[in-house]
Formats: sequence, structure tokens, C-alpha cells
Amino acid sequence: MLETGIKGKQTEKVTAENTAAAVGSGALPVYATPAMIALMEKTALLSVAPELDDGMTTVGTKIDVAHTSASPEGSVITCESELTLIDRRRLVFTVTAYDDAGEIGKGTHERFIVDSVKFSAKAAAKLQK
Repeated sequence: MLETGIKGKQTEKVTAENTAAAVGSGALPVYATPAMIALMEKTALLSVAPELDDGMTTVGTKIDVAHTSASPEGSVITCESELTLIDRRRLVFTVTAYDDAGEIGKGTHERFIVDSVKFSAKAAAKLQK
């Protein structure tokens, strides 16, 4: 059952592939902000997925986060999410990321519940125009 308070947790290691230098968001070999955001979205997505009806998923629509501390290659990043608001199909999460030394980022993330088939068809229809 989908209810506020659902929590998620995911981890990943900082590698050459998810640094700012590699993804093009900066010039240094530290954990990229886009990688942190992707981990935050993944954590929220996976936390509620088991509670959704068959054929339903969530899509990210908004994120408001601060990336406050750099993490070098080799660091382990942990992201935690908590579902704080359900407004019909709109879900709002608090998200926080940590490395071995402490908090590196924090904010809110919004997702919408969608029918996978209908959503994919609508997106694919853009190519038919």
C-alpha cells in the first residue's frame, strides 16, 4: 500500500565513469552532480515500485537539491529517500546523499505515477509528427 513514510536506500561507488569530468558537468575527477541526482531518482523510484499496481511506474518530474560536498573516486555514496507527500498521482520525496565522510547532498524530488504502456505510447507518438 502506498503511504507516506516509505523509505528507500541505494548505494554506488564513485568510479571514473560517474565523475564530473567523465559526464561533462565539470572538469574534476569527483562525483558528478548528475550522477547524484540519478541515484536520488533511482532510490525514490525503487522505494515505491513494489507498492504500485501492475503496469504502473513513476516518472521523475522535478528535483530541487544542493550538492554540498565533493566525493573522490573510490568513495561509496549512499542515498536515502522518504516519501513525504501523496497528492493523487504526485509523490514527493526527501532525498539525502552521503559519502564515507558525511552528507554530500540533500533536497526534494517529485515523481508522478503513470501507466507504463500509455506513457510510452505518448512519448513514441512524438516521433510520428
